[in-house]
Amino acid sequence: MKREVVIIGAGPAGLAAAIEATKNGCQVLLVDENRTAGGQFFKQLHKFFGSQAHSAGIRGFEIGKQLLKETEELGVEVWLESSVIGIFAGKRVAVLRNGITETVEAQSILICTGGAENPLRFPGWTYPGVMGAGAAQTMVNVNRVLPGKRILMIGSGNVGVIVAYQLLQAGADVVGIVEGMPRIGAYGVHAAKLKRAGVPFFIGHTIAEARGSDRVEEAVIARFENGQILKGTERKIDVDTICVAVGLRPLSELAQMAGVKHGFIPELGGFMPIHNTDMETSVEGIYVAGDTAGVEEASTAMDEGRLAAVSVSCALGHLNRADAEQKKEEIRDRLASLRQGPFGERRMNAKNRVIEMGVTM
Repeated sequence: MKREVVIIGAGPAGLAAAIEATKNGCQVLLVDENRTAGGQFFKQLHKFFGSQAHSAGIRGFEIGKQLLKETEELGVEVWLESSVIGIFAGKRVAVLRNGITETVEAQSILICTGGAENPLRFPGWTYPGVMGAGAAQTMVNVNRVLPGKRILMIGSGNVGVIVAYQLLQAGADVVGIVEGMPRIGAYGVHAAKLKRAGVPFFIGHTIAEARGSDRVEEAVIARFENGQILKGTERKIDVDTICVAVGLRPLSELAQMAGVKHGFIPELGGFMPIHNTDMETSVEGIYVAGDTAGVEEASTAMDEGRLAAVSVSCALGHLNRADAEQKKEEIRDRLASLRQGPFGERRMNAKNRVIEMGVTM
């Protein structure tokens, strides 16, 4: 079977791209391995901030509902519980669906497979009760299951702090946030909520060990300097759950399979697909967006999806170049505004390096 555009991943980037491309006249197939589309949106209970264009003041799951409604109204073809297991020469996409592998020939492919949590290895890290912060967020916000009663969060970035607050709201006792760096990594607006709730931050600390018989019963934390645990500074904390939030990395296996050039950009999650200003990779007709194109945030992912969709629509002849360039500049301006400030500037500089590498492909 043939489709003009195959979008892999129905999270923030994929949904936004599918809507934009369909509005521009493209025939779109959106594929996702989950039972429902929306990705991270339905884990996010907090309100977004920024501008009206970035859904400021609206909670993540409500944005997800809006996008799903729009895809339905536009008649976007969506395959759920369908796993893309390969991308082959000629832009052939292999999809495992209903126990059968179907091959879809696409003119353009947009990969929006998101990111995966980084692990943190320490003595006892394989005990039941040690999990990624994203897993805990899925349990509490999607499945309505509290992962534990006394929870220690490792990592003070936005993910760690936001999930810790959501666990607190769900009734857990968050006994502390452990951060190896000398300062909190999250935006102040998120960290302040935990501060007001009395949750302690252990800055310049790391986890030294998890202890227990058949599951986590105790965490040992200690001072951390120059990559070393300082002996004699250990502190024991009674816990039944340890959540790890030490960053995400782009999921780029499909891009690798397709022969896309990769580079290592630490600020954006590490090993990732290189792309140009149109989100197109080194393989003509294959695009990336969202965390696959460098780990950032949902608002950024949506606009990258839209940018890729406009680029695809122009390449396929559904938009003339002048209209496409105008749309792309508007989206790029919004992306630049999201990447301002002390946190965003590092991402902007990293993105510029990715694009410079893409120009030389």
